[in-house]
Amino acid sequence: MEDEVFDQVVSAFHSLVSWVAAGAMVFGGVVPYIPQYRDIRRTQNAEGFSTYVCLVLLVANILRILFRFGRYFETLLLWQSIIMIATMLLMLNLCTNVRVASDLNTKRRAFIDFDWSSFWLWSRFLDYMQCVLAFTLTAAYVTYLCLDSALFVESLGFLAVFTEAMLGTPQLYRNYQNKCTEGMSIKMVLMWTSGDTFKTGYFLLTQAPVQFWTCGLLQVLVDFTILFQVYYYSRYPQKPASHAVSHTTSAKAL
Repeated sequence: MEDEVFDQVVSAFHSLVSWVAAGAMVFGGVVPYIPQYRDIRRTQNAEGFSTYVCLVLLVANILRILFRFGRYFETLLLWQSIIMIATMLLMLNLCTNVRVASDLNTKRRAFIDFDWSSFWLWSRFLDYMQCVLAFTLTAAYVTYLCLDSALFVESLGFLAVFTEAMLGTPQLYRNYQNKCTEGMSIKMVLMWTSGDTFKTGYFLLTQAPVQFWTCGLLQVLVDFTILFQVYYYSRYPQKPASHAVSHTTSAKAL
């Protein structure tokens, strides 16, 4: 009887851990953007956030969803991509409204103008939606035509997760250029590292496609390299901090 009760407790605990892990996987990626969203809305200032973050994550997650048509992966990861896409669209909508309200330039920039110099700098959220829809339809059509090609499918999956894995490299490069990490949130970097480490471990344990965990390991490597930069430049300053140009709005920073 005691063994039966113990087994039930272990089973319930295992189910609870599974649910918590699933929730962390689905919503963990969007949590850092919640305080950013609230801050932009409160201050009506979007200069501290690069909308190219949204571009990279939209492309990466749209390609990941298309990859699933050629190579099945866990439904949990599909929901993760859907929620990330919705989050990035919300961020884009807010940033566009705030920027337009404070923009003194009366010239309207539109997606259908096909002006490369104005790419991803449009005046209305509708233009961003048109661009995302055009990209999605084009990528979906190409995927449909090439779905029988194993090389295309595997390359599509690699491109999707590799794009996301490279989000931290702009911050890494800027730190190297400035020889300084002043102004960069160490707590934020630790949040990236813990989140990416958890995500990569989840990929390995659930036997996700090889593209997921290899690019996850690359993402963790970038995070630890940034942490090493924090340690190295604080211990061995390369130049006075006052002369360094601090950038905290990389493609991954908040």
